[in-house]
Amino acid sequence: MKMSKQFPLNSLRVFEAAARRMSFTRAAEELGLTQTAVSYQIKLLEDTLGEPLFLRRPRQVTLTDAGTRLAPKITEAFGLMDEALSGMKDHSDSTLIIHTTATFASRWLASHLGTFQLENPGIAVRLETSQDLVDFTRTEADVAIRSGNGQWPGLKAHFLMKSDFTPMLSPALADTIGGVKKPADLLKLRIIDPGDIWWPLWFKAAGLDPADLEGRPLSRFGAQTFEAAAAVAGQGVAILKPEFYVDDVALGRLIQPFDLRATDGNDYWFAYPEARRHSKKITAFRDFLRRTMPTFRD
Repeated sequence: MKMSKQFPLNSLRVFEAAARRMSFTRAAEELGLTQTAVSYQIKLLEDTLGEPLFLRRPRQVTLTDAGTRLAPKITEAFGLMDEALSGMKDHSDSTLIIHTTATFASRWLASHLGTFQLENPGIAVRLETSQDLVDFTRTEADVAIRSGNGQWPGLKAHFLMKSDFTPMLSPALADTIGGVKKPADLLKLRIIDPGDIWWPLWFKAAGLDPADLEGRPLSRFGAQTFEAAAAVAGQGVAILKPEFYVDDVALGRLIQPFDLRATDGNDYWFAYPEARRHSKKITAFRDFLRRTMPTFRD
């Protein structure tokens, strides 16, 4: 039998069910179709093949010789496809790919993912880090933790925490100028990445002139976590999110000289495609974040 280039996959699925059940009516019930639709698909397949597959008798259908030869092969083929798709689904459900920034990955996720995996031993976690906003149509990532306004078409977003910031530095560096007692004292020290938009926002909130940042040596570390490392090493004052550096403050590696914080309006959000909101692995991670982060909001 020579197959048409227009392979009638739907017709083959209907044929397989009808041949297995030896009934158009039962095949229709299994597939959620009408008996007329089943008859149409069988006829379409027969026309494509150029020979009958069933003998139609009152209240009974039987396979022709051609139908008898074809039926087990089609059943085997669909079994192989179902097995392949099931295997892909099992693999997909077993790996959660999280896209986020290097800072959030190192300062929050790294210390919490172990607990998530203990609670969900069947889910492996893979991290993707970059400063770019994830495009779910161009990546394998399942979910993202990003800063922004939470308004992304086609995505479901949950608020995680505010992205506010304040200057932080090592105690040793502060001691070199007799301590940092007022915001203007910061101007006596090296500012790490003075081109960061966070600095002028905080300066304005503190009553300082952002123009005082001009003319300072520029630096670009690429991620907040690297700026924090430079601050711990006494290389300058970094503008950081304090919640990420609680341990460094407790161990005396960093100090936060002022309670004043500023914000650029871009908070941290947990986001994923709306169409995948019922995915088991996404649901498991969402529930984990909801339990773990007191500021989590639906």
